[in-house]
Amino acid sequence: MEAIKIYKKLSQPPKTALREIKAGDLKGKTDINPQWRYEAMTETFGLVGVGWKYEVQKLWTEPGANGETLAFAQVAVFVRDPETKEWSDAIVGIGGSKLINRFSQGPKSNDEGYKMAVTDAFSTSLKMIGVAADIYAGKWDGSKYNETPEQTQAPAPQFAGGPDTPEQKTRINELLRTRKEDGTKFFTDEGIYHRVGEMRKEKTAEQVIGFLEALIKSGESA
Repeated sequence: MEAIKIYKKLSQPPKTALREIKAGDLKGKTDINPQWRYEAMTETFGLVGVGWKYEVQKLWTEPGANGETLAFAQVAVFVRDPETKEWSDAIVGIGGSKLINRFSQGPKSNDEGYKMAVTDAFSTSLKMIGVAADIYAGKWDGSKYNETPEQTQAPAPQFAGGPDTPEQKTRINELLRTRKEDGTKFFTDEGIYHRVGEMRKEKTAEQVIGFLEALIKSGESA
């Protein structure tokens, strides 16, 4: 089967595999039943381990905001060519969840944090070969098909010097997460993120990086 045919075949989940997210940061978005992904891959490529497979390459944690702990996973998916029997290169995805959530009544552990991170990473890998692509592209919500999703999307923010490169984004985030020798955060005011966003409208990413580096070097948090 041609690559684009596989992509399109996998792109639209059935309505029964979808549900609207009712709360949280993703409220209003569409959640996809992970079991459908396994079924779609098996139907297209064959039994897991024979026609396709995946491996968890890495698990790790990082500190989140307000004392939360985040869990991350890196997953690689492989598909097998039915004619040559050769395995594809790794299709890598990274996903995350929370191990410790902070609520008004106090922190709470999530014993499924790593499992949720792996599921999230797995779905990220499969996006690249088309699995549920119409959901992520905003074309399909389980009830209607929208041929012009771009009309409902908010315009991309305009930044001086153009959008950040992946390397610049990584560097800015690293600087914002800088910690002092005693382990405390250098930037303690959460407003720094808003300030950086506003600065990017008038300054290039490299200028913002230079600004943050100078602050850290001087020891004056903002």
